[in-house]
Amino acid sequence: MARNTGNQAEYGRKKKKKTNRKKRQQRKIILVILAVILALFGLVAAYVWSKYGKMGRIDIKDKDVKINDLSVDTQKTLEGYDNIALFGLDNRSTGNFERGNSDTIIVVSVNKKSGEIRMASVYRDTYLDIGDNNFRKANAAYANGGPKQAIEMLNKNLDLDITDYVSVDFSALVDAIDALGGIELDITAEEAEWLNGYIVETNEVTGHNSGPVSPGENVHVDGVQATSYARIRYVGLDYQRTERQRTVITKMFEKAKQCDLMTLNALLDKMLPQISTSLSMTELLGLAGNVTKYHMGENTGFPFEKVTPGNVGSAGDAVVPVNLAENVAQLHLFLYDNEAYTPSETVQSVSAAIQSNTGY
Repeated sequence: MARNTGNQAEYGRKKKKKTNRKKRQQRKIILVILAVILALFGLVAAYVWSKYGKMGRIDIKDKDVKINDLSVDTQKTLEGYDNIALFGLDNRSTGNFERGNSDTIIVVSVNKKSGEIRMASVYRDTYLDIGDNNFRKANAAYANGGPKQAIEMLNKNLDLDITDYVSVDFSALVDAIDALGGIELDITAEEAEWLNGYIVETNEVTGHNSGPVSPGENVHVDGVQATSYARIRYVGLDYQRTERQRTVITKMFEKAKQCDLMTLNALLDKMLPQISTSLSMTELLGLAGNVTKYHMGENTGFPFEKVTPGNVGSAGDAVVPVNLAENVAQLHLFLYDNEAYTPSETVQSVSAAIQSNTGY
């Protein structure tokens, strides 16, 4: 019996030693895995930082951006989305993003849960309060106070909670589409006529030498041709122009999702130096982390109900929202599926002022 007890003790010691050795091996494996993960994260962070440094930046602190006193329901709904203001400038490659009329104003809404992206273009001539009860065309906000005032214009008139922007000069669009290898567009005969006129000017500004295009379906176009298409303003006025802009963005997004890493890297190198943003490194990493689930949803123009009565005082020829508050309610339904949205007192006040000023 004693001999058996000794054997058991020896067996126990060997088993314990083997278990300890196994645990040490497991710890080593875990440490190696952690080291690899950290190394990969470091490489990703270094890569993003190298790209981040290429962009222009205008720092806008979230706490400094004015947001209306929103209802609890509206605040809760907006928390489920990343809302960013996208501005397209025609600064002719001056590299100045601090001022300039924003020919393109788009509210980009990203559903954090589903990854769906919806876009709403605010017509640049929309008669709104651009700040301090100064009623002008919406695009004057950027010209007066840069991206911060343009963001606050959107928040005040539309009950949004935007704190960040991305501004792009149209030359960046040319280079980005070329880096993607072009896109396909449906072009009408009337659009082709005006498009070919714009190509001449766009070539001069960007130093390219693109030729004319013919009308048709799924017409392959390069950067100059696609950008010229997005700039057409005499077919359907600004309403259809913003639709063309959203079409080009959607086509670029779809093409980019199919590209290999080398093409995407070339795209970023071409485009980023011509972009300005307030998004921080951390925010960009957060957005990039969900890129695989992003997909384009519907898009629209704002306001939905509108008139173009001609001269509206000092604002000149403007697009007047017919009852701004109702238009904003329709916008929140479109972007956020929020049927319970109630316009804030600020939006109701702006809506009443627009009606008083214009009669609509």
